[in-house]
Parts: sequence; C-alpha cells; structure tokens
Amino acid sequence: MLIVQKYGGSSVANADKIVNVAKRITNTFKKGNKVVVVLSAQGDVTDELLAKAAEINHEASKRELDMLLSTGEQQSAALMAIAIHKEGYPAISLNASQVGIHATRKYGNARIKNIETERITAELERNNIVIVAGFQGVNRYGDITTLGRGASDTTAVALAAVLGAALCEIYTDVDGVYTADPRIVKNAKKIDVIGFDEMLHLASLGACVLHNRAVEMAQRYRVKLVLRSSLSDADGTLIKEESKVEKVYVSGLAVDKDIARVSVIGIFDRPGMAYQIFSLMAREKISIDLILQAINSNTTKDITFTVPKSDLKTTLSLLEANRSIIGFEALSYDDKVAKLSAVGAGMASNYGIASTMFEALYDCDVNIIMITTSEIKISVLIAECDADKAVNAVHEKYMQMSHFGTPNKL
Repeated sequence: MLIVQKYGGSSVANADKIVNVAKRITNTFKKGNKVVVVLSAQGDVTDELLAKAAEINHEASKRELDMLLSTGEQQSAALMAIAIHKEGYPAISLNASQVGIHATRKYGNARIKNIETERITAELERNNIVIVAGFQGVNRYGDITTLGRGASDTTAVALAAVLGAALCEIYTDVDGVYTADPRIVKNAKKIDVIGFDEMLHLASLGACVLHNRAVEMAQRYRVKLVLRSSLSDADGTLIKEESKVEKVYVSGLAVDKDIARVSVIGIFDRPGMAYQIFSLMAREKISIDLILQAINSNTTKDITFTVPKSDLKTTLSLLEANRSIIGFEALSYDDKVAKLSAVGAGMASNYGIASTMFEALYDCDVNIIMITTSEIKISVLIAECDADKAVNAVHEKYMQMSHFGTPNKL
C-alpha cells in the first residue's frame, strides 16, 4: 500500500536524527509499501533564515523571503535522500516545482490549488522512496510561494489525498495529541482518538501539533490521519470522523500567543461600520478572530478584534489610511495578549464547562479581556504573561471535575 509520512523539523534537526528517520522510512519500505515522505526544514533553520534576512533588510519583500525560506525544506529533502542511499535503498528528493505543486500567488501564506501526480507516480513505479520538500508551491508566474508556518503537514495531506494513500502519518517530537501542551502542562493526557472537528478547532486555536489546513483537508478528502512520535513506536493519536458514542465534555486546551488585540474607538453608531472595517481586512486576507462591540453612548461605539501578530502592522496601517472614511476617534492595540481555548464536541449538551474555566481563572487571579463561545469551544483573551499559569489552572480544574475524556476507540 501507499503510505505518506511527514517529519517535522525537530525530527530531522541534526545528522543523527536524520539517520534515525531514514531507518524508520526504510523499515516502512521494507514491508512492501510504497513510501512518499514530506520534510520540514531542520530544527530552527527557518527562524535562522528569517534572522539572516532581517540583518540585511527588516522590510524584505515577501517574494524574496519565500525564495529564501523554501531552501530549508529542500536541504532536508536532499539530506534525507542521501541518508536513505547510505542505508542501501533507492530514494529521490523533489522540490515543489519538480513535483508540480501549484499554489496561489500570495507569498508567505499561499494555498495549494492542485498537484500533478505524474512525476511522483513514475518515481514510485521505479521503486524509489520519494522525498518531497514541504511548505512550498509554485504560483502561476513560476515563483516559489510558501504555504505558511507549519504547512508541511498540509503538503503531506494534500499528497495523500491526490495519490489515494492508505495512510498519512505525521511524525513529530510528541507521541500524539494531548489535552494541553505537555511542555507547559505536566499532567496533560494523551488523546488516543479525536474527531476532525475538535482537532481542527484545536489546531486553529493555537495547538501546534498539526497545521489547521492539513486537518481541514484530511476531513474533506477522508484521509486516514495519524499523529505520532518519530522517537518511539507508540500508537499516537488517530484523527477521524466523530464517533457515534456520546461526545466528551472537553477534548483539550490550546493557547495562542501569536495574536494581537486592535480596538477601533469612537465609531459612529450606524449601519455598515463593521462592514467597512472588516472588508478592509478581508481584501488583505487578514484573519479576524475574537470580535467585541461595545456601545459608548447614543452616537458612538467601539469595535475590538484580534489578528495574527504578523498582520498587526498592516491592520493598523489600513485603518489609519481609511480613518476619514470610517470616522473613528482613535486606535489602540496590544500585542502582549494570548488566547486560551477549551475545545470539546460535548460542550453544547453539558453545562458548567464555561463556569469551570472562569472559576479556575479567578482562582489564579487571571483577568479576562474578551470572551467568545461556540457549540464546540470557549475562548478567552488574557495577558500573554498569564498564559502558562492560566492553562495549568484550567487544566487542573477540568481534571478535578472529570471534564476530560476521549471517545471510544474504533
């Protein structure tokens, strides 16, 4: 059968780890499987490349940054092919252009449009292990565009979908999805099985184990997806359609520190003002998350929302450039905030989940700036400096109340 495996940067961070992963790949190959592997850049290479660019020009163009950053994944792919050759097995490394991964034109955060399969299929028929550089595509101008941080997961799932793979395995430095980040919350529990909807929410809300677009794509194309560790043979976490058994209260907690709060103050209280603000963001493809509107008086209101930190400068510039059109009095922002979220498919039918979170935050003296809820999640905006304390307190409170649980296995 055909198996797609993806290895994160921590799994290939140095020569010894590359050799370890090469052995894992060849063991899969020796069992009679066809294998396609997607790799991230080694360790902190992406951050190092960004730092090198900043040394020269803090305002480097996104096109040139994509050209630069894509070399990290290509380096990993070539080194892995070299390691597999040393193990005595056939392998070939390919970049996005050689594969034919066509993406949108937006530099820094492109989307995959379609993938050609001819080259990969031909290499698999030659009995090669195919190593693909993740995180990148090629736009209609022939330029390399990157797919956003962490998007090698999306490359892997997209390849699994178009190739009809029997399994897509995402390997990282943790052995599955946990109820919270185990590096921050020491008593976090591993989740054996989780539904696509819950996993998508956790990924979108700051859980860094899987790229949110990878989960969305796996759900859409029914890709069997497993997250496991490259350092052990543990079963990992299976991500699948929701179980028919009764849903759990809370599946997990996620923290996102990569956000900023923006407040547009003193807007005339009349129809269409929210549209004017958020249509500007939409045209620049800026994602908006938490939104709060407050009435100041009979004539004015404030609108507060959150954006990714990387989009804060653009957001403020857009608003200032359109100040006369929108007619607001002032802008304020805070880039030292974090979003703490609880996700669970059973929240809608079980009372007390929100109040338990708020009690835990009160007990540890954490102030809530904003709140948003849905049938499957509760999110609060808090000070960034309180994030680790808050997630530990909420996790402990949910443990005490037996709010955590996992669906039955298949």
